[in-house]
Formats: sequence, structure tokens, C-alpha cells
Amino acid sequence: MSTIGARHPSTSRRWWARAAFAAVAVTALLLLVVAGVFGTLALLATTFGGVALMAAFGYWFLSGRGAARWVCLAIALLTPVAVLVMFVQQRLLWVVLVALALVAIAVACARVALDVGRRPVRERDVAPPKHPFLVMNPHSGGGTVVEKDLVRRAEDLGAEVALLDGPEIVDVAELAREAVARGADLLGVAGGDGTQALVAAVAAEHDLPFLVISAGTRNHFALDLGLDRTDPVACLEALRDGVEIRIDLGTIGDRVFVNNASFGVYAEIVRSPAYRDDKGGTVLRMLPDLLAEGGGPRLTVRAGDAVVEGPQAVLVSNGTYRTNDLAGLGRRTSLEDGVLGLVTVSVSSARQAVGLLGRVRERGVTQYEVTEAVVDSDADEIPVGVDGESLTVRTPVRCSVRQGALRVRVPRTRPGVPPPKVTLDWVRLRALAWGGAPGR
Repeated sequence: MSTIGARHPSTSRRWWARAAFAAVAVTALLLLVVAGVFGTLALLATTFGGVALMAAFGYWFLSGRGAARWVCLAIALLTPVAVLVMFVQQRLLWVVLVALALVAIAVACARVALDVGRRPVRERDVAPPKHPFLVMNPHSGGGTVVEKDLVRRAEDLGAEVALLDGPEIVDVAELAREAVARGADLLGVAGGDGTQALVAAVAAEHDLPFLVISAGTRNHFALDLGLDRTDPVACLEALRDGVEIRIDLGTIGDRVFVNNASFGVYAEIVRSPAYRDDKGGTVLRMLPDLLAEGGGPRLTVRAGDAVVEGPQAVLVSNGTYRTNDLAGLGRRTSLEDGVLGLVTVSVSSARQAVGLLGRVRERGVTQYEVTEAVVDSDADEIPVGVDGESLTVRTPVRCSVRQGALRVRVPRTRPGVPPPKVTLDWVRLRALAWGGAPGR
């Protein structure tokens, strides 16, 4: 087991990271020298106060609702303007211009240091399936299945379709097993990631290819497979002209997950009615306050030699999310590395939680790459969010990874997975520059 930060960066990336911090240091030194020479210490204090104010109100804009969030946005935008006006009045505009140039240099160096690229996905050519079986949920994604006429389109391509349109609760895994018994040679789902995981488990069990049709609300799984989340019809092209890739599956007990399993505060957020329609906004609104409140069952996480006592939030993901993505709402770096991502969060105040989300603070968070993790508790049962579905499971809960367990059929022509967008993660940048490991 190793921390994410323990991967050895190249020498060039390390020096680019150091150059970024050097540019920041020169910027700070410039402001201090100017303040001393021109007697403008008050202006300097105002500048740093303005930066802090802009960051705070920017966060409140992202996490708030109603008229108050627009007031926060206005303050966040007007603050730097007010600071600039004060510099102009003091005839120090040149200082602002030089400082901005140095900041631009720091940002450019940081982006070069943090850009790790992405390995190409290994594909193999396959013949079209003879007896594909698809499960479709007409209620997922606001009615995408009906809107895009997916049932007719799939049947025209030779697929058998089971439509989940009745009032009774349907065991989709059992539907898939019955289809396999009738000779199905491909299983697929048009629906949410929770349903995707249930049928994917059956496909892996029988070593059959699995088809993902992006008809859910968020389609995080489809995103990381390089599919077009906005065009589920294009996903059906895999029935006619597809290629096959192999990916990992995560397991929690005897249940499979394709994205992640969340515990503690994360699980409480998944239980919120607002989570399904607005995952990102719900996390931003709820996470800081829930972390500060604490409460709930006390958790203990064990992975290899590492033991984390009492974290308020735990996220176990099938593959690792980018190091600045503590909530598991972005993209994963790979689905075929044979590892789980493990994130634990322990803070004592909403302010500390905001610092973690903004990646200006690292104490209180651990990030690991593991092949197995055990989440225990002082309660017999705990809530868990599995691929966005809220469950209750008995403790201890064992999570593991099954490398290359799932054959996925994808269209030959698809958007693909772009290189990860480089974000300014100063915690990660410090680890690159000075050889530390974030989260330790």
C-alpha cells in the first residue's frame, strides 16, 4: 500500500514545482519591500485581507442558495477591484502588474509540474453480439430512455430489452441472470450507476461483455469510460461496431461498485434528497457543517499497516480520483490499475473543512492507493453510499478490488477520456517540490 503522493515524480516535475513556489516567494518579497520603502504596510495588509475575503465569499457563492449567494459573488468580484483602486491611488500600479506577472509564472510552472498525462486505454476488436440483453430504466435521467427512443433503437439492433416500468421492485441482477440462462452474450444497462453496478456484477460473474448506455442523471461511470454522456444513442453503436476494454471492479462485502462507496458524513450526504439532482452543490453545502458537527458512529479504517481512528468521512473508490477531488465528484485517473482510492477526512471545524476542500490545508486528510480496506465502527450497522445509492450494512465492512474483472463493450468512435484537467492543488505541489506525501 502506498500514498498517492508516494509515486516518484520526475526530476523535471520536481523543479517545475519548486519554480512555482519560488515565483510566489518573490511576489511576497516584492510586496514586503515595497511596503517597507513606501510606508504602505496598511495597504499590504489590506491586499492580503482582500485575497482572504475574495476566497471566503467565493466559497459561500458556490455553496449557498438564493439571493445571498449572488451578494457573495458580487463581494468576491468587487474586492479585487477595490484593492486595485487603492494601489492606483498610491501610484503603485506597477507593483500590481509585476506581481500579476509573477503569479502568472507561478501558475504556469505549477501546471507543468502537476500535469501527469494519461496512458492510452488498451482495446481489442470484437465481433458484434448475437443475443444482447439490455435493462432500461425509463425514469433515469429525467426520462432519457423515452425521450431518445432507446428501446426501439436497441431492438432494431437485435437487443432484447427489459423495461423497468412497473410499480413493483425488480431484481435487476436476477433479470440479468435469467437472460444469461437464455443465451445472452452481452449485458447492458441504460440507467443510473447503481443499476449499472448490479448488472455489471452479473456480467463479470459470467465473463460476458457489458454495455454502458449513458441514460442516468450524472453518468460518472460513462464519463470515465470515455463515452458521450449527452448522447446515449451513440452508446448503442457498440452493438454494431464496438471494441472491448477491461476494467477493474470494486467490491464492498459481496456487492460490486463501479464508482465509489462512501461512509460517515459522505454517506449522510448521499442520503439527502437533494443529492440525486445536485451532487456537487449538495456536497459543498453540507460537507463543512456535517464535518464540524461530528456525531454518528465512530469509524476506524484499516488498510495494510495504516490505521485511521475516528475519521468523520471515508471514501473508497474503484480507481483513484485526482488528488484534489476529496468528494469523488470528478474524474478518475484510471480504471485499470488494480487499486482502490482511499480518502479519510478528520477535522474539528467548518473552517478546517473549507480549507481541505480548497486544498490549502492538508492536515486531517489521508489519501492512499490500496487493494483492500476495512471500515469498522462502534455500531453494528452503518449507512453507506454505494454508487449514489444509500444502503445500511453490517460492520466491519471489507472493500477490495478485482483487477480487470469486467469486459466493457464501447463504441469504436467515441469522445474518449481526455488527459486530466490540471488544477492548482497546492498540497500536491508541495509534495512534488519537497518530496513529502500529502495526507501523512
